[in-house]
Amino acid sequence: MELKGSVTDIIFRNEENGYSVVELACKGRLLTAVGKFPPVTEGQELVLEGRYVINRQFGEQFAVDKVAVAQPTSEESIIRYLSGGLFKGVGEVTARAIVDKFGSSTLKVIENDPTALAEVKGVSLKKAMEINTSFHYLRDMQDAILFLQELDIGLNAAIKIYKIYGADTQKIVKNNPYKLVEDVEGVGFLTADKIAAGLGIREDSRFRITAAIVHTLKEATNKNGHTYLPREMLVNECKKLLHLQRLDAETVIDSVVEDMEVSGKVMCINTPEHTAVILSGFYISELAIAATVVRLAHMLMPPELSASADIAEYERINGITLHENQKKAVEGCLNHGITVVTGGPGTGKTTIIKCIISILKSRNKKVALCAPTGRAAKRLTEATGVEAKTIHRMLDLSFGEGGIFTFNENSKQDADVVIVDEVSMCDEYVFSALLSSLKGGARLIMVGDKDQLPSVGAGNVLADVIKSKVVPVYCLTQIYRQDEHSLIVSNAHAINNGKMPVIDNKSRDFFFSSCEDPEEILSTVIDMVTKRLPGFTGVEANRIQVLCPMKKGVAGVENMNAKLQETLNPPEKGKPELRVGMNVLRLHDKIIHTINNYDLEWTDEDGSAGSGIYNGDIGYITAINPTEPSLTVRFEDGKIAKYTQGALDQIKPAYAVSVHKSQGSEFPVVVIALPKGNFMIMTRNLLYTAVTRAKNAVVLVGAKQTVANMVANTYTSRRYSLLADFIRENEKRKH
Repeated sequence: MELKGSVTDIIFRNEENGYSVVELACKGRLLTAVGKFPPVTEGQELVLEGRYVINRQFGEQFAVDKVAVAQPTSEESIIRYLSGGLFKGVGEVTARAIVDKFGSSTLKVIENDPTALAEVKGVSLKKAMEINTSFHYLRDMQDAILFLQELDIGLNAAIKIYKIYGADTQKIVKNNPYKLVEDVEGVGFLTADKIAAGLGIREDSRFRITAAIVHTLKEATNKNGHTYLPREMLVNECKKLLHLQRLDAETVIDSVVEDMEVSGKVMCINTPEHTAVILSGFYISELAIAATVVRLAHMLMPPELSASADIAEYERINGITLHENQKKAVEGCLNHGITVVTGGPGTGKTTIIKCIISILKSRNKKVALCAPTGRAAKRLTEATGVEAKTIHRMLDLSFGEGGIFTFNENSKQDADVVIVDEVSMCDEYVFSALLSSLKGGARLIMVGDKDQLPSVGAGNVLADVIKSKVVPVYCLTQIYRQDEHSLIVSNAHAINNGKMPVIDNKSRDFFFSSCEDPEEILSTVIDMVTKRLPGFTGVEANRIQVLCPMKKGVAGVENMNAKLQETLNPPEKGKPELRVGMNVLRLHDKIIHTINNYDLEWTDEDGSAGSGIYNGDIGYITAINPTEPSLTVRFEDGKIAKYTQGALDQIKPAYAVSVHKSQGSEFPVVVIALPKGNFMIMTRNLLYTAVTRAKNAVVLVGAKQTVANMVANTYTSRRYSLLADFIRENEKRKH
């Protein structure tokens, strides 16, 4: 159904995604239209396609599927258009004066002869040119967005595309829609391919093949954490994606890789095993990380100082005795530019950090503590009594598209020593930013567990730094933190050493429930979380964390969340909820944020404000506005963020999360669902990572044979990264 009308009022508009509630004058009556609109203002003429719907709260509305914008024609609508807020400095008085002078020809004058506007009292030549600029910008934006929407691109993506290409949007997209894959975050190959098909671009176009290569490399990063792919693997993956009918498809793809290397989009690096194809951004980042790591490793330090007296004093004050390995680690951290301290749970990593902080402060050194996630930073603060921040917050992430760190290669941190905990979770982007912020002479101490799963983001920083053999590494193996009735720590180490954990249910913190069938595992987990464990542990049900190795399946993350939500937070009359994709998000739901969003703004109860919510942050929904639609989340670190329609798909229910998403977190009670699964997933280090997330109690739910198989399965999915090679090459050049 099509309607034509003039905008009389914009009742509501979400600038992030364009969702608007607009009042229109249409054939002598007013109606309310709702949906995604390009930027419009009062007085504009619109042609809408859609249908009438009944809103329970607001009555009859016109739900918009498509919007076309026309210029206003009547003098009154032109006045409303000019004074609607899109033309800076033009209010109703000025707008009326302009229309009184030029009548229905006003918009033609603005477009073609803007200097004539200066004849109107109160309009300077400068303001006249600003009105002309605003007119063209608005028209170009509306035309571009409508053009993109006709190609089936959503408004969010359309606005993002226009911000990048501006007035050239239509020309660029028509000429090469595949450029979107390279330039616009969130626009993938399939979207560009769909546009290209409508524009008649050939399937063997080099534009198309280039985009497939970029897409395949980006997907390898986003899904598997690779920073490069072997050339042969890249060509094969692209061949599957492109479905080329040519017999020489592999040769054609390979030749495009060569062209991309010449243009600098990718680098091809020969390694002993294969040729690595890496996007230039990662190549530059890995080279920079390697250079800084080697510089720190060779940093000229004062003559080596013995810390034995300082350590003895720390032991005396705190009534403890450090193991020889711990003392060596403390000495090493005090006398090197960069060090790694690694060990499993209970091996004294926190004790070492506290000792190092104490000695450094006694030497008047400024120490900064950080961790990759809010949860990890909070744990470090509680354990040491010294404030620790997330790396993002320590580097002072500022507002803006993509996020910009205040502290960087041009503006250094003031800290003499930076200690980063849970460094196994650090991806290359964050680690590179951290290194670039260190001032001359500053030292870096990396603390983490090398046997944890690698970071969710790109790269394998801790493993690569250790693998390079350039940085001093102190491995802690002696277990200290455990009492006679506790099994979490000893069982974690047993698993990590390839031994079966003790699962006789005689301890007070490690339990096993034998189940074979996935349905039985599901029902047992739900029973544990909702009934048995809250009473036994004193921990409320929604703070008990379920971990699953897999997303799909009866006992996977998605189904487990649906069933737990049904039990713990069922629908009720008057309780608002939103459907987002396949998920229903309900007031009071426990949720997890699933990507790094550097632009999402937050506040906290102390009145602080900032931007940036990160992959793995967990919180609870405190408010929902189904009309807008939007929801508000209070995260466990105290941040409060509002999600509007463009960001709603970044959160998911978190009654159950994947083991990968739980990295760096510690939960009071953990229930681990262990159905039978693919050997590439059901591995020793996944089980080890899952068990070490629990602070007070852990329950394994599955078959004893599944646990045994996981303990025996040392398969580790390889992460392709050049960082270790680059560090070694830099080290060779130093000698």
